Amino acid sequence: PQASVAAHEGKVDGVAVPIPHFGAVLLMDEWERLAARLEARSDIDWLERPMVRFKGEPGEQATLFIRDPSGNALEFKGFRSLEQIFAH
Repeated sequence: PQASVAAHEGKVDGVAVPIPHFGAVLLMDEWERLAARLEARSDIDWLERPMVRFKGEPGEQATLFIRDPSGNALEFKGFRSLEQIFAH
């Protein structure tokens, strides 16, 4: 139960993100399919809708945040290349 309540928010590229949160890294085509499936649903608890961070910079990434049914904050990131994960 403690994991479902964000202790506080941090800022990444000017956007507030919940801390703590669970995350998954996907290749961009997988992330785009996931984002489209989630956006097509009306029952998603969005914390941050799909967006691109660090556009045009090393480490460019697509990201979205949702809450799962238990209230846990989840982040899904997409990268064109996994070598870019720690580039920013």
